[in-house]
Amino acid sequence: MPESSTADIGLIGLAVMGQNIVLNMADHGFKVAVYNRTTATMQEWVAKVQREEPSAANVIGLADIKDFVAAIKRPRKIILLVKSKAVLPTDRDAVDALIDQLTPLLEKGDIIIDGGNSNWLATIRREKDLATKGLNFVGSGVSGGEEGARFGPSLMPGGSPEAWKSLKPIWEAIAAKVDAKTGRPLPGAAPGKPVTGGVPCTTHIGPDGAGHYVKMVHNGIEYGDMQLICEAYFLLRNLLGLKPDEMSAIFGEWNNGDLDSFLIQITTDILQQRDPADPKGKRFLVDVILDTAGQKGTGKWTSVNALDMGVPAPTIAEAVFARCISAIKEQRVAASKSLKGPKYKYRGAKKKLIDSIRDALYCSKICSYAQGFALIAEGQKEYNWKLNFGEIAMIWRGGCIIRARFLQKIKEAYDRDPALVNLLLDPYFKKHIARAQTNWRRVVSIAAEAGVPCPAFMSALSYFDSYRSAVLPANLLQGQRDFFGAHTYERTDRPRGKFHHVDWPDPKRPQVEVGGGGGH
Repeated sequence: MPESSTADIGLIGLAVMGQNIVLNMADHGFKVAVYNRTTATMQEWVAKVQREEPSAANVIGLADIKDFVAAIKRPRKIILLVKSKAVLPTDRDAVDALIDQLTPLLEKGDIIIDGGNSNWLATIRREKDLATKGLNFVGSGVSGGEEGARFGPSLMPGGSPEAWKSLKPIWEAIAAKVDAKTGRPLPGAAPGKPVTGGVPCTTHIGPDGAGHYVKMVHNGIEYGDMQLICEAYFLLRNLLGLKPDEMSAIFGEWNNGDLDSFLIQITTDILQQRDPADPKGKRFLVDVILDTAGQKGTGKWTSVNALDMGVPAPTIAEAVFARCISAIKEQRVAASKSLKGPKYKYRGAKKKLIDSIRDALYCSKICSYAQGFALIAEGQKEYNWKLNFGEIAMIWRGGCIIRARFLQKIKEAYDRDPALVNLLLDPYFKKHIARAQTNWRRVVSIAAEAGVPCPAFMSALSYFDSYRSAVLPANLLQGQRDFFGAHTYERTDRPRGKFHHVDWPDPKRPQVEVGGGGGH
């Protein structure tokens, strides 16, 4: 048993993400106590660290959870990186089981940090329950995958200001760093040589479940980004017949402009990768990867929450549905033999179409992020949070999967107007869409004529057109609802909040004003 209270922080859960965060903290000079449910896993990994890692002296392995807790300085900070399955706020899972195990061993002021993808409602419950015991609970989003965890993730902590004050030095040290002027990620770290300087990609998001909520929306936006890129690839392939390496060069060129991002960069790399199983090295790997996409659920959570909140987020939802329809591969193969689409051959200029697809991708991306930030704004109202949208965009500029030059523009938009209702109304984004929307519409039109599915492009354009429309056909819809269900309607020539009903279908029957909220 090691000397008591020597570790700066503890971590439970030594899967890949946990291992990499431990090494990240150790590289920054923090002594980390580690514990795992399976002792042999912990011991084998710690032994490997002792052999291979330059910061090995900062990692302490404990086989007993009591010794683990005792080894951490007060106020104790303990990170949980275990898989959460709670969907409803009342659901209990492995996170709750660990909390129950730790609580009797902790003292007032100690902090438990859930770094997994937990549902924000469960986080709200856990924070409230632990507060009654004098303990702090932080639900912290962690984005960036394995490499981000190792060398600098984007970190989105919620919880009390007191807990953040204690956690802040560690979180700011291990987070990704961006240049203070440009917002661009600083050059990468190496084992034992962490990045120093720059602006850390973390901030206190807000109370209780705010961190996990923002991380959930981040993941929904990530779904949208990935689907939009895939649709751009699919259009280039199907309309122009380009080979993967030719498309790689196009994405590489796009990555030098407004679309500069981690996802565009890895798309460039993926499309030039040859198939390792091809002895001649001629076949591209992307051409032999099965077209069925998996998902872990946070994109679905975002879409369900958008529906619950009444916030239009169609592009994010279409990205989720695109993965769902990709999963029914056998049905699609069977349907392709009997359901025929149009015969179409693109005969225009190649460069013009490539440029149009680039514009369509950027405009659709603006709409997808506008939907995500609108959802965060509604979550702020629903849960009585006070969030800083510019800071949220700022901490996504490095470390996370959606890191991109584009996020600097979002930060600047909220710097100009902290109360901005929708990103589409910001002067920069408004100007860009005004310039590029002809190409955007052209691409969506060609895709429809050619029968090439691009649901995210199409839904983003419909979102834009709906948002800019002073009048929509919901007047007829409200008439229908009043006809079959007496749900009432409002009138354009009367004050809002006054509801009316007609005894349909006789147009001569008088309308009746209905008090209260009506059934709309």
